[in-house]
Amino acid sequence: MFGFVPHNIELYKLALVHKSASLVLEDGRTINNERLEYLGDAVIEAVTSDYLFIEFPDRDEGFLTQLRSKMVSRQSLNGLAVELGLDRHVISNGGVAIAQKHIYGDAFEAMIGAMYLDQGYEFVNRLLIHRIYGRLVNLEELTEAETDFKSRLIEWCQRNRHRIQFRIDSERSHTVPRPMFYCTVLIDDVEVGHGSGESKKEAEQRAAGSVAHTFSDERCASLLDRMDRLDRMAGRSVRTDVRPEPAAEAVAEPEKSVS
Repeated sequence: MFGFVPHNIELYKLALVHKSASLVLEDGRTINNERLEYLGDAVIEAVTSDYLFIEFPDRDEGFLTQLRSKMVSRQSLNGLAVELGLDRHVISNGGVAIAQKHIYGDAFEAMIGAMYLDQGYEFVNRLLIHRIYGRLVNLEELTEAETDFKSRLIEWCQRNRHRIQFRIDSERSHTVPRPMFYCTVLIDDVEVGHGSGESKKEAEQRAAGSVAHTFSDERCASLLDRMDRLDRMAGRSVRTDVRPEPAAEAVAEPEKSVS
């Protein structure tokens, strides 16, 4: 799968054991791939940082950080694990619910941790960059792909002076049998997007993504302007009624400091 013969095969066996199928030792301790996953996560981030630093000598820290986040995200690593065929060898006891938590990406991190202990950092560096990133990762597509929809939507609202709110539905959200949160995005108190996820952060991103996939900047601006016109025709303005006065004062403050 990775193109080499291990020295200590037991490390790689352990890297495939999800905590739901933990092994119990004679002294009662349980072992699984979580410690190797922790180590592999750090190694992958270090190698990826080095790789992007060399590949993009003219790009700033913000660009490199964002691209690295995309490459080492659970979703990206899960996809790499599946493309490599690692998913067929992961040992777990959890069925479909477990599979939804990106355990293949976790196993991929654990395998990298095992390689680091077995072969050393330089070996992992070469393998990740040439055999995995070079073959399976399209940097151009990844650079153009938008993943942080929440930040983009917040920036758009700030630029166009609209109030945005991410509201978690406490009645629908639950933690049993597994965590699931539901989020609604409101712009000027109007519901414009919905999303769900296994964390509040994931639910907010998916809700923001539903807005980004539906509306371009121009279409969203057009919709909100149309709402303003309808409200004015009805004798009330969304911006005047919804936006609190402190926001207007906050906008005026920079002018005072400049003068």
